[in-house]
Amino acid sequence: MRFHSPETHQKAVTLLRSGTKSADVARLLDVPRGTVSYWLHMDRSKRGECPGPHAPTCHRCDGAELDTCAYAYLFGLYLGDGHISQHSQHRVPNLMITLDDSWPGIQDEAEKTMRKVFPDNATCRVRKPGCHNIKVYSTHLLCMFPQHGPGRKHERPIALESWQQEIIDANPWPFVRGLIHSDGCRITNWTTRMVGGIPKRYEYPRYWFTNVSDDIRQLYTDTLDKLGIEWTHCTRAGKRYNISVARRASVALMDAHVGPKY
Repeated sequence: MRFHSPETHQKAVTLLRSGTKSADVARLLDVPRGTVSYWLHMDRSKRGECPGPHAPTCHRCDGAELDTCAYAYLFGLYLGDGHISQHSQHRVPNLMITLDDSWPGIQDEAEKTMRKVFPDNATCRVRKPGCHNIKVYSTHLLCMFPQHGPGRKHERPIALESWQQEIIDANPWPFVRGLIHSDGCRITNWTTRMVGGIPKRYEYPRYWFTNVSDDIRQLYTDTLDKLGIEWTHCTRAGKRYNISVARRASVALMDAHVGPKY
């Protein structure tokens, strides 16, 4: 068992009282995060600041107000890179969005959006090789994401409930943006054409979305249709998992509302 000096304990408490996150204190002082959390709890208990029972409200259960624009974006992220699970040692399930470290801006936006959708719950980030898991714990995750179920998303039906469809219809662009930020990208494509007998290279932007689930791709293309976005299937290796948006007017609309990853 590892023991920590009173000086380390006091330094940790001082940092925690100043607002430093437990994970940052643990990293800075080389102390297990569970130990830091215990010190935080004990310090709050001594000062009579321990919170009472946590009872977060829910849009579905309590009719609590919901930021529907934020939900549409978070739902798009969930369908692409999200997963809900509950470990045996945890009291509530967690929503985890796994995002590549190449796009730190999207990681920031994902966490901010989680806080808007679940304002009564804390969020956290877990560092993994080349990516971060953006997480939130809540007893109401299954209320807000009824698409959760056993197995992978592409192995089970994915259909919207009526209240979700109303939110997507009212906020189609945040939904599309969430899908692109998870399973899509904006790339520069190129082709060659013969002009006066001489081959010339032409470059043009394209939005690309790839998802194995037929239902998720259908939700994406149905929303594009409602927005007037022209799209095509792109088959590779006999699999129609890719949706392309390459028409100039449609790309311009996507640029105005989605844009490249950041």
